[in-house]
Amino acid sequence: MSPEEHAEGAQPPGAAVDADSEAVALLLGRDPGGAFTVVVRGEGGRPVVIANEPYLRDGTPMPTRYWLVDPELRILVGRLEAAGGVRQAAAQVDASALAEGHRRYAAERDALIPDGHTGPRPSGGVGGTRQGVKCLHAHVAWWLAGGDDVVGDWVAARLDLTRTEN
Repeated sequence: MSPEEHAEGAQPPGAAVDADSEAVALLLGRDPGGAFTVVVRGEGGRPVVIANEPYLRDGTPMPTRYWLVDPELRILVGRLEAAGGVRQAAAQVDASALAEGHRRYAAERDALIPDGHTGPRPSGGVGGTRQGVKCLHAHVAWWLAGGDDVVGDWVAARLDLTRTEN
C-alpha cells in the first residue's frame, strides 16, 4: 500500500480495528498518526505493542516499526532509561549483534514499502537509529513482538520481563 493510500485513510489488511485505534489513542494520549496492527496484547486483550506501517497517514516516513504503548511498561522502561540505561546497554551488549539487529529491523520495515516507491523513506534501525542504542522502549517493543534484539534481552533481564504468546 502506498503512502498516498494511507493519507486517504485506507487501512491495510489486518490493521487496527476501531476499538484498537481508540484504545491505543487513549494509551498514548494522542492519535498514533498512522495505520498499525496490535501485535502484543496484555490482560483482557489490551494493546501492549503495535506494529506501525512505514508511513504515517500524511505520507511522512515512520522509522519505528514496533511501538510500546502499555503505560506501565513505558514507565518501567523510562525509569531504566533515566537511570542511565541507554548508555549502560550500549556499553554492555555485543556491538555486532546490535548492528545486525538494526539491519534486520530495517529490512523487515522496508519490506513493507512498495517496489518502485520514489518518495522519502524511513531510515535507520530500531527506533530510527543507525547505530548504537537510542530508545530502550523501541527495543523492548520489538523484543516483546518476538524480535531477536540484544538490547531487548538486556532490558528484559533487568525488568524481569517475559514474552507472552499472542
